[in-house]
Amino acid sequence: MLGAGGLESVPESEVVGLDATFFSVPQQNHYPQTLFILLHCFPRFSAKPISRNSFTCALTHSPTHKYVYPDPVPEFAEHETQKFKFELFWKLSEEGVDEFGDDLHSVVDVCAQIFSEFLHKEYRGPGTLLVEPFTDMMVALKKKKLPGAALAARESLLWLQNFVDKDWEVWNSKLK
Repeated sequence: MLGAGGLESVPESEVVGLDATFFSVPQQNHYPQTLFILLHCFPRFSAKPISRNSFTCALTHSPTHKYVYPDPVPEFAEHETQKFKFELFWKLSEEGVDEFGDDLHSVVDVCAQIFSEFLHKEYRGPGTLLVEPFTDMMVALKKKKLPGAALAARESLLWLQNFVDKDWEVWNSKLK
């Protein structure tokens, strides 16, 4: 159901911490409509959990107009994983050989495997980047007692932020 201003209202049982005490209203109450707008027109925070696999985005406030992201593209995932693996190896070897020592190849392999799984299963184009694969990288590297877990996960995340969405756009522009 749409509320005032065309925004979807959320049942009171799902409201999280929206309270009139957050707003200061002048003593003389010259602006009663402002308080009404603040309390009734802005969407309320829902306590529903967010699913990792839900990749739909409303284009308008109407529930009938939704954008559905495409399925992951295995060919793109393979190509991007190889590029990622090469560039992560180069970046980490540049950062300092002392930190990784003889384990650099193992660190890159663990990161590339997790990155590949993310691309194959969850990446569906711009707007679908997640943080979980990079926390998974850090946890996996620590479990295997490999050095530089935080650095490798951070560099992986930075690489993804800088290149994956752009590469996706280029990849798909060649298909048209």
